[in-house]
Amino acid sequence: MQISQNLLAWIYLVIAGIFEISWVVGLKFSEGFTKIYPTIFTGITMVLSFIFLSFAVKTLPIGTAYAVWTGIGAIGTVILGIFFFKESSDILRIVCIGAIIFGVVGLKFLGEQ
Repeated sequence: MQISQNLLAWIYLVIAGIFEISWVVGLKFSEGFTKIYPTIFTGITMVLSFIFLSFAVKTLPIGTAYAVWTGIGAIGTVILGIFFFKESSDILRIVCIGAIIFGVVGLKFLGEQ
């Protein structure tokens, strides 16, 4: 079974987004780069995020890829912030996350036209 270039690019983009979530959360744990292991983790995941994003933009439009990448990062970071850092989970915040999800999904489907 062969995966199409377009599907592979979307897979790379999702992986890049997951690494983006990782490095942003790693920033919190690094406490301003004062803790060595979280700082190393943050640096590695940051580089991996950019590498996978670069793979994705070989095929996908740059505007779509960047918006989806940042959307995945924003959504994931907010969700992890709610669960791990006890950040606010009020209804307006959830509605805003939903708007980002709607936009990311919209870009995915509109980008294929």
